[in-house]
Amino acid sequence: MSDSSPAIAMAAAQPDAGIAPPLWLLAELTYRCPLHCAFCYNPVDYKEHSRELDTAQWIDVLRQARALGAAQLGFSGGEPLVRDDLEMLVKEARELGFYTNLITSGVGLTDKRLGDLKAAGLDHIQLSFQDSTQELNDFLSSTRTFDLKRKVATSIKQHGFPMVLNCVLHRYNLPHVDRIIDMALAMGAEYLELANTQYYGWAHTNQAQLMPTREQLDEAEAVVERYRRTHGERCKIFFVVPDYFERRPKRCMNGWGTVFLGIAPDGAALPCHNARSLPGLDLPNVTQMPLREVWYESAAFNRFRGFDWMKEPCRSCDEKERDLGGCRCQAYLLTGDVANTDPVCDKSSAHDTVVQIVRRAATSTVAATAIQSREQPILFRNDANSRRLAVKPVSVP
Repeated sequence: MSDSSPAIAMAAAQPDAGIAPPLWLLAELTYRCPLHCAFCYNPVDYKEHSRELDTAQWIDVLRQARALGAAQLGFSGGEPLVRDDLEMLVKEARELGFYTNLITSGVGLTDKRLGDLKAAGLDHIQLSFQDSTQELNDFLSSTRTFDLKRKVATSIKQHGFPMVLNCVLHRYNLPHVDRIIDMALAMGAEYLELANTQYYGWAHTNQAQLMPTREQLDEAEAVVERYRRTHGERCKIFFVVPDYFERRPKRCMNGWGTVFLGIAPDGAALPCHNARSLPGLDLPNVTQMPLREVWYESAAFNRFRGFDWMKEPCRSCDEKERDLGGCRCQAYLLTGDVANTDPVCDKSSAHDTVVQIVRRAATSTVAATAIQSREQPILFRNDANSRRLAVKPVSVP
């Protein structure tokens, strides 16, 4: 099926008034993963959601999303390579006209699979590292995968894929961001995404361990700027400051239900990566509702569109069109109310909560070079911890 089919052309020509179509589809094919990262954004209770859409259901999702207007498609997880049908889904996506990106740990990305994915039409690969050293990379993922990742990076380049290296930053690895950049340059990465930890999912559980100091962030950002000046032609470096160190929040996914459409392994439709954690939000499922109806008509996707849902100070703020009230998940995690102003904003009455968290990080006894703290042990993402952390949600205040 191609993007010139009558069904797609007709659907694209009839957008619902006032709501733009989605541009970015994230297909979370599975929550299964060989890594156990302490900062994984998957829900901490992922074992409660272990059902997965089958191949035919995923193909139907891709077709519906393309008909809506989505143009960029990320295959993610968990680890999408554990799905035997990944190549089939990539081929379907290419025929539909998507630009496709594989977001992977590299585990399972053999030379044969790289060749098959290339033949299927995959455009782009984002490969994650936890650090530039074997010791810290393997500790933070609770696996022995550093050497494998290096080999995979070489193979990705040999197959002619453009490559993004991604490394999540926090207090453990910020002090040697220069070595992470050097690693990316040596591997020939076109892009390096230095994604400072945002505190949702497993990262929120491990916040006390992972939260950096202001000094660490400032020093790392200075290093990044130096490399941008000297190596910017070879590798484009992205560096995103964690929300907790800002005075104004970022737009949640560039606006709730505005650009991003995520589909979880079991078919739950997500207005943001972490929407599953919000209590009282009835997420539609693609097995029960057409995707057009999900996007334009469902209560979940309309819940935080526009401005009518806002409380003060957002409702009367002259900056509300810029940040749209910030992150709903952050508001809930820090205030208990998903409709409150994101406490990152210094206009929020709860902003001091964020200030105190940052202050505690500055005085924490967890050393940046330490591998483990007995006083504050890291809780790794694994099935046993997921079952233990599973809780039943309460109603939205």
